[in-house]
Amino acid sequence: MLKCCPEDAILTGMNALETLLAPLRHSPRLVEAVGVLQHQLEEEKARRRRFYEEMTPEQKIEFIDGDVVLHSPARNKHLDATGNIFTLLRTYVSLHGLGTVKAEKCLCVFPRNDYEPDVVFFGAEKAASLTDETMRFPIPDLAVEVLSDSTAARDRGVKFEDYAAHGVAEYWIVDPDQNILEQYLPGPDGDYTLRLKSSSGTVTSFAIPGFVMEIEAAFDSAKNLAALRRLMD
Repeated sequence: MLKCCPEDAILTGMNALETLLAPLRHSPRLVEAVGVLQHQLEEEKARRRRFYEEMTPEQKIEFIDGDVVLHSPARNKHLDATGNIFTLLRTYVSLHGLGTVKAEKCLCVFPRNDYEPDVVFFGAEKAASLTDETMRFPIPDLAVEVLSDSTAARDRGVKFEDYAAHGVAEYWIVDPDQNILEQYLPGPDGDYTLRLKSSSGTVTSFAIPGFVMEIEAAFDSAKNLAALRRLMD
């Protein structure tokens, strides 16, 4: 499995922040800019507190860039791909005692935003911190987003950046219209690097030791069932 030590991750994150802040550091308007950002963050914190107070388990809802995002019902293709991937991941992880896998309404808390990825995996250490009453979950080790017209821009935009910046060790973007799975892993600069993009063959997880999935099993119910039977043998 590909791993990076915490010190490398911290250094990479600091370098990325330095690049982001460099144009502002020596600007004569630095004080005003910091004041604007502080005001924005305080307003966001207040909205986020209300978000936590008002959200319910029945909703599929996220908090992104200071706004509450309420999701509409998903198409059948989306639900099937999500269910197929979830079934295989959860079965494998449960059989090998590697942690836990959740789907849909699992609110993962990041420093600024709150997301509900379609499927997430938490390793054993994070899984041990969960209780029956947990509603706010830690940052996952693997996140899977199944694309839809209303979510694709965020899945490839703010989520892509946030997941890479804050320790999601592996990210899958799944296109149920094209039957394509994209696998992303952290690169040396802290951003994600495309490891695989395919509609056939297999994908080997780096966050879940030993897990290999036939890509077509994410989209084909018969192949999903066959893969599930192989896991159970």
